[in-house]
Amino acid sequence: MAALIALHKALTCPGSLVLVLAPSERQAKELLGKATAFHKTPEHPVPAESYRKLGMKLANRSRIEALPGSEKTIRGFSGVDLLILDEAARVDDALYFAVRPMLAVSGGALMMLSTPYGKRGAFFEEWTNGIGWERYEVSAGEVPRISREFLKQERQSLPARIFRQEYQCSFEDVDDQVFGYELVDRAITSEVAPLFEGVSPLARPQAPTGEVAPLFGGSA
Repeated sequence: MAALIALHKALTCPGSLVLVLAPSERQAKELLGKATAFHKTPEHPVPAESYRKLGMKLANRSRIEALPGSEKTIRGFSGVDLLILDEAARVDDALYFAVRPMLAVSGGALMMLSTPYGKRGAFFEEWTNGIGWERYEVSAGEVPRISREFLKQERQSLPARIFRQEYQCSFEDVDDQVFGYELVDRAITSEVAPLFEGVSPLARPQAPTGEVAPLFGGSA
């Protein structure tokens, strides 16, 4: 679906720039490859000028570029019309903070899709506390392509925490966490002044319930 959205933006908005980012170059190329495959269907209304290893350019001057997940190597892009972060829960926060300014002038859209990966990082914070997002969650049990027999076997084979994370869209505590997220959250109250001046208590997020593909609506 993300590949179709990327291609739709490139086809319908001449001169648009679509960036696909992921934790690794290989993952970003996977999503780009799907968009390229969709575009290669017969009699497409907008032909391609070039297909490259990490990008494609259409005759209407639109581009889709796949980038590796490194904050040091993706800077320099501006006027981005659609920015897609795949496996966003595993993208470094530094990368997320570096790409947001790319939408400042264009008013473009930011799309994050991922399986949860612990109660940490920008993806978790945006899912629980972020403002201006559209949120969609789809657990494995809602996907017709995944059989109930397979899920039953996985439930029996995997630790309960891992099954909930991978198939039920649940943000779980990380392995090396001494105190759970909810335990720490319950220990904080606005009735007690912070120990250090200028330090605010943590905001209480609403507990999420499932799969996660937040979509930030800009001009898309």
